[in-house]
Amino acid sequence: MQVMRIIDGAAASGLMEPLTALVVKAGEAILAVDRAAMRIEGKQDGSPVTEADLAADRIIADGLAQLAGDVPTLSEEQAQLASPPFQGSFFLIDPLDGTKEFVAGRDEFTVNLALVTSGEPLLGIVSAPALGLLWRGIVGRGAERMKINGATIGTAEPIHTRKLPTRGESWIAAVSRSHGDPKSEAFIDNRPNAVRRTIGSAVKFGRIAEGSADIYPRFGPTSEWDVGAGCAVVTAAGGRVTDGKGGALRFGQRSDTGFIVPEFIAWGDPQAVGCY
Repeated sequence: MQVMRIIDGAAASGLMEPLTALVVKAGEAILAVDRAAMRIEGKQDGSPVTEADLAADRIIADGLAQLAGDVPTLSEEQAQLASPPFQGSFFLIDPLDGTKEFVAGRDEFTVNLALVTSGEPLLGIVSAPALGLLWRGIVGRGAERMKINGATIGTAEPIHTRKLPTRGESWIAAVSRSHGDPKSEAFIDNRPNAVRRTIGSAVKFGRIAEGSADIYPRFGPTSEWDVGAGCAVVTAAGGRVTDGKGGALRFGQRSDTGFIVPEFIAWGDPQAVGCY
């Protein structure tokens, strides 16, 4: 068990700007890769990894070592080096979320970085470099959306999730292009007049946080680094991310499941939790 430094909301605020710059730099490295000529390899779980994943991972690892070298990291590309359960604070990173989208030539891929304290995502940054958008937030201190253009970061715009649709209004459900499952589909079908919006990668969390979608259910397994940053952003924006039964998610605690999140639901309005 690792004993770690504890970073609270105030300390996280001081890290937000350099962390944002680091995530943007990683996005630049991804965009610099020629997708038509890049190397693509397969992991043991069958998922693809590209030179873009590895380039972004190196940039973030080097940057975090300089910025907060005493805070451990858990990255998708270095997960085999982790020794859970984590205590205190740690960085949770997916250097390229939506690799399938990236390989297919689509723009809905992200760089995800979360700061997790005591098992709960406290700070989150989700950058979609090809879309020129970045969502970020600190739980208890609000969330923001920013436009990015290369290394240029635009003015932060406060964002907030939207209220539960009233009777007669449609729920907007964010759904995956690559990871649909029957239970998630049935869950959406139970929402009144549900409208599905197909969105790749962790961009779905950003759309929930900014109030352009109401709910994002995932009743199939995914990994903690796919969820942590988006969880922090949605929560900071006024929403909530739960397990499939409405309970809290915990991160960095598992030692026997490979950092798997069995299922989750991102809710724009916390009052909607449990509205089945």
